[in-house]
Amino acid sequence: MDFDEGRGNADIESRGRRDAADWRSVVKLRRHRTRRSAALLFCGTALSLVQPSLSLAQEAEGGTITLDTVTIDGEGGSAVGPDSTIVARDTAVGSKTDTPILDVPAAVSVVTEKEMQERDVHTLDEALSYTAGVSTDIYGSDDRYDFYLIRGFYQTGTGTYRDGLPLRIFGYTGARLEPYGMQRIEVLKGSTSTLFGLNAPGGIVNAITKRPTDYAFGEVYTTFGDGHIETGTDVGGPLTATGDWSYRITAKWQDGDNGADHTNDDRLYIAPALTWSPDASTSLTILGDYNKRKGNTSHGIPLGSGLDPDTYLGEPDFDKMDTEEKNIGWLFRHDFGDGFEFRQNARYSDLDLTYESVYGGTLDPADTRSAWAVYGKTKRFSIDNQLEYDTSAGQFDSRLLVGLDYSHDDTSEYRVYGSASGIDPYDPDYCGLSCITLPPGYTWNNTQAATGLYLQEELTVEDSLIFTVGGRFDHVDTTSDYPDYDLAYDSTDNAFTKRFGVTWKTTDEMSLYANYSESFDPLGADRSTIVGEAKPQEGTQYEVGAKYRPDGFDGLFTLALFDLTQTNVPYYVTATTQEQVGKVRVRGAELEAKVAMTDRFDLTAAYSYWDAEILEDGLDGNVGNRPQLVPEHIASLWGDYTIPGEGMIGDLTLGAGVRFIGDTFADNANAIDLDARTTVDAALTYKISANATLQVNATNIFDTRYVAQVDTYNGTEYYNDGRTVRGTLRYSW
Repeated sequence: MDFDEGRGNADIESRGRRDAADWRSVVKLRRHRTRRSAALLFCGTALSLVQPSLSLAQEAEGGTITLDTVTIDGEGGSAVGPDSTIVARDTAVGSKTDTPILDVPAAVSVVTEKEMQERDVHTLDEALSYTAGVSTDIYGSDDRYDFYLIRGFYQTGTGTYRDGLPLRIFGYTGARLEPYGMQRIEVLKGSTSTLFGLNAPGGIVNAITKRPTDYAFGEVYTTFGDGHIETGTDVGGPLTATGDWSYRITAKWQDGDNGADHTNDDRLYIAPALTWSPDASTSLTILGDYNKRKGNTSHGIPLGSGLDPDTYLGEPDFDKMDTEEKNIGWLFRHDFGDGFEFRQNARYSDLDLTYESVYGGTLDPADTRSAWAVYGKTKRFSIDNQLEYDTSAGQFDSRLLVGLDYSHDDTSEYRVYGSASGIDPYDPDYCGLSCITLPPGYTWNNTQAATGLYLQEELTVEDSLIFTVGGRFDHVDTTSDYPDYDLAYDSTDNAFTKRFGVTWKTTDEMSLYANYSESFDPLGADRSTIVGEAKPQEGTQYEVGAKYRPDGFDGLFTLALFDLTQTNVPYYVTATTQEQVGKVRVRGAELEAKVAMTDRFDLTAAYSYWDAEILEDGLDGNVGNRPQLVPEHIASLWGDYTIPGEGMIGDLTLGAGVRFIGDTFADNANAIDLDARTTVDAALTYKISANATLQVNATNIFDTRYVAQVDTYNGTEYYNDGRTVRGTLRYSW
């Protein structure tokens, strides 16, 4: 796999413990009415202070006075978390501003930290597996990267963000996110280039890093299972009595495997964070982390062989997928007053990759296997500057956002193609390094610099009609060279993308919305096979939807209907040349419900329908076919219920979930059909004491095995992971 080439008129409430920035966002009054509502808040406070003397005066006069009711609008929760339940109220991913999800004219899903802990999430794929509009497990037990589809489009390599900054993969040099270091995972569905620049049209996933808090807290835990042990801690709180300095340290160590023989899933993650908040208008958070993983490459078995799916036909002493990633960055915010606020997010990353693999074993022990090695390094710097201006005039509330972002990625890889002797698939006898031949390889270098200037206006009319209009200009320079072959390529792409959205708040609990959005995704620098002028792949989307957040309980119900098309897809029109004649369309519907009915009952339900079709093609003759790995139906349901304890007996929480993915095809020719699959998960948590819990999670509890993908080039099929059972002992304070 090469990646080159919310409610209105709600009381202000605190839902759980929040850090200083989160608390400020709680009392920051409802969007578009900052200045006017702040004045009301001040007046209300002043009235409460003078009310006793007013009452005494009226008593003395024996009269009665009735004051008009002053209603203060506010939102619970924070746009970045942490969230006290599985239901998020606000988000920044939909508009790059703190906005109630109900007001965003697009489909947004949020997986909170509480939900990830309930399901014992260990990968980004697992975090997204109960989310509408997302398909995971598309390559089965292949754990090299975070593989997923959004609305039928492959997003791995371009669609993963962290704190609003891109984590793009060039070549093979990429790393996986560590979910334990995140306090929420957000999904913005549909074309997103107007806010986030170059991207595939399906959408993006944005992970929010854990930040310091203004309250002291901590936890330590140990997780154990078959071939798996890990331990971690997450502690934080204020460093000074005034609370202007706060910290957080998140760490995790893991020694495990991915369920098959001769595989590894070892991790070391350390993430210190420090926040300085000299006053209510300014904050600076420094985020750092060290993320080291020792894993394995993908492993499969010969197509139709009937072998045990866990049969390993590589070379255990050679195969590895090891990454070492170091990140340092900051989140800065300053409120100038009078409606002006400046924000800046930045991060520098350094990533090293060692990727070695023997693959391609067949049923004939005499057949030579392939050997492959990549030694890569990526250095990345990303920065996003945002200036927001909020103002009001009569029945109109305006929020204007101007942004300038920049990302620079340098990747260098040394690649080697070789061979290894054959192996008996029924009685594997591994030969180690002695049977592997690796001739001299070649170097590939790639540099991409992307600059984006964007503008967005959110105009609210009479507190019920919200118009969102945005535009963005991107300039992307990409260079690629093969110094061993004296080959070099460079390209420049410019694009202007637009977004139009409208939200109608029919009531304080419900909104209807519609949007039109665009995306662009440049080709790699090597365009030597393209006939004519190479253009970025482009996407357009039309979407309508509804969102409902009831006042009676904590919940969010969403419906989205969309029509998404990607054009300028390159396809071969002769044996050696390509034209950008490809066109793919996905029409669909999504339903999602997240409910925290009481402190005892949580429910997550999701359904996605994707009508995907290749509309235009080259030589392959695939017009009318379904794109590979895109299911028509996806459904999931997770629920858990807490039985309260009594006396010496603690609370007992029982959880269960079911995931369904419909039929897919392994290729665009639709020649290989992959059957639908259903898997069941379960969880049990017992509260030992006020601070200690014992949790047991089972993933794929019935050990259902199925073919997730077929490599038609080398005739290999890849299965999903089997049953995994883990227990976690956690102590929190």
